[in-house]
Amino acid sequence: MKLSWRVVLLWTLPVLVIGFFIWQGAFAASPVNMGSNTASTRMTYGRFLDYLEQGRVSSVDLFEGGRTAIVEAVDPELDNRVQRLRVDLPGNAPELVTRLRKENISFDVHPPRNDGAIWGLLGNLIFPVLLIGGLFFLFRRSSNVPGGPGQAMNFGKSKARFMMEAKTGVLFEDVAGIEEAKEELQEVVTFLKKPERFTAVGAKIPKGVLLVGPPGTGKTLLAKAIAGEAGVPFFSISGSEFVEMFVGVGASRVRDLFKKAKENAPCIIFIDEIDAVGRQRGAGIGGGNDEREQTLNQLLTEMDGFEGNTGIIIIAATNRPDVLDSALLRPGRFDRQVTVDAPDIKGRLEVLQVHARNKKLAADISLEAIARRTPGFTGADLANLLNEAAILTARRRKEAMTMLEIDDAVDRVVAGMEGTPLVDSKSKRLIAYHEVGHAIVGTLIKDHDPVQKVTLIPRGQAQGLTWFTPSEDQGLISRAQILARISGALGGRAAEYEIFGDAEVTTGAGGDLQQVSSMARQMVTRFGMSDLGPLSLESQQGEVFLGRDWMTRSDYSEEIATRVDAQVRSIAEHCYEIACRIVRENRTVIDRLVDLLIEKETIDGEEFRQIVAEYTTVPEKEQYVPQL
Repeated sequence: MKLSWRVVLLWTLPVLVIGFFIWQGAFAASPVNMGSNTASTRMTYGRFLDYLEQGRVSSVDLFEGGRTAIVEAVDPELDNRVQRLRVDLPGNAPELVTRLRKENISFDVHPPRNDGAIWGLLGNLIFPVLLIGGLFFLFRRSSNVPGGPGQAMNFGKSKARFMMEAKTGVLFEDVAGIEEAKEELQEVVTFLKKPERFTAVGAKIPKGVLLVGPPGTGKTLLAKAIAGEAGVPFFSISGSEFVEMFVGVGASRVRDLFKKAKENAPCIIFIDEIDAVGRQRGAGIGGGNDEREQTLNQLLTEMDGFEGNTGIIIIAATNRPDVLDSALLRPGRFDRQVTVDAPDIKGRLEVLQVHARNKKLAADISLEAIARRTPGFTGADLANLLNEAAILTARRRKEAMTMLEIDDAVDRVVAGMEGTPLVDSKSKRLIAYHEVGHAIVGTLIKDHDPVQKVTLIPRGQAQGLTWFTPSEDQGLISRAQILARISGALGGRAAEYEIFGDAEVTTGAGGDLQQVSSMARQMVTRFGMSDLGPLSLESQQGEVFLGRDWMTRSDYSEEIATRVDAQVRSIAEHCYEIACRIVRENRTVIDRLVDLLIEKETIDGEEFRQIVAEYTTVPEKEQYVPQL
């Protein structure tokens, strides 16, 4: 295993520190002045004096300026053998030399050596030099690492990724399903490549293009395609990278970014998630985040200020245009707002064709059928769908994807993981009646979307599911269609009530009732589809964090609120009565469908409609019209 230099250095420095202190302690404690004349056995000063009086001392060597003595004495306890003993002498015993001369005892005084001082001086000098040198080496090397300690003076520098010739590997031909947005941005690329075509007629290059759309629709992918097509310097940065905890860093980074861009003009700056830095100023409780607002002020000045930014095109992406500051959206800063919306059926087909290039598909797979079954899916959703289908194919050890894997992948993406199948019981039969209730009402009522599949296989939090697929993409929804959807959503509760009675009604319709309440209230308060007349009684209120309102304010009186509640209740009760009527009048076919569903666990839409057609006729469908 190869260790990095930083790891080795960080482990070496503590070892050097510990070794230095151990070394210093050893030199301070050891008798470095005595050379080889050392003695391991100690003797007290009082006993030494007794030996002097008894004449047992033969010689004395004095060390450390008279503080320590090595004594040769005769020990009667060891058969009068001569023994070398060490004695610590008191500092106030100057009469010792006089007494030794008087007793005619041989003694010698050894001057102290400076070995300890020299080693201590070397230790005190060499180790700090090594320590300082190691720290200098560490900081010097880390100065080249992004975000390292040596980058303390570079906080104000822009973190934008710069590409002189952006080779992203993505071109406009790789972006499908958003043709209108591609045309708008293709014009920007043409302006960068051939500006004389526009300047000849007095046209000016747009300063900014704002990409607006839900998540996953391809805004960042479009920016990569622009970078790949334009052939000009390309700066890319996220809005959150401007904001730091240090005051003034965001504004400094904006200045540095535009300084680099002006040096490389003409060029493109792409700011992803610009709502992180471009929110409305003065928003929030207590004045908001002043540092973020100063960053926005600097961005506004650089985009269209006193100096201008000739030759720089700014492309930004966000899925929250409603929170952006109005000064940021005006012409001269973001001249164009390009909506990148979820693709229609034609766009979904093009997206599927792009993502299916490297997938092994069976001969029976129809991409058009997949596109029809996935209304509302974005480009990212479709890419994830085919990837999930490929994973299921590999798990099932198949050589190519079939429609079975596609259908399972759609269910997994929309509803969640497949759960454990239900065991035969009263609960399973009740769930079967509930799901067949949704399907039978949706099939027999006019203006409802056709049934795609009914299943008892649990997915996510749902114990059973009924899928409805619209025959075409619907931009506008009629009043009859909303009432039909409300009746279909109440079909499960109606089946529980009509089949098992009021006492056996379960909580399974909780999510359905929430949808019913939402659709009915929007009919009354937003779309003017009630007896209150063509009035929009509720407006889109700003959230508290935008600093607009502390709480949601009602736009109508209490009397109108009472009438709104009454209208919502009337719509729900009327649709519930229609659902109950359909269940009562078609009990025979419902029982057959339930038995078949319990046996097979899944019935597709075509088979479901064939069985229903055996018991009903088409003209009878016209009688189930949910009119108020």
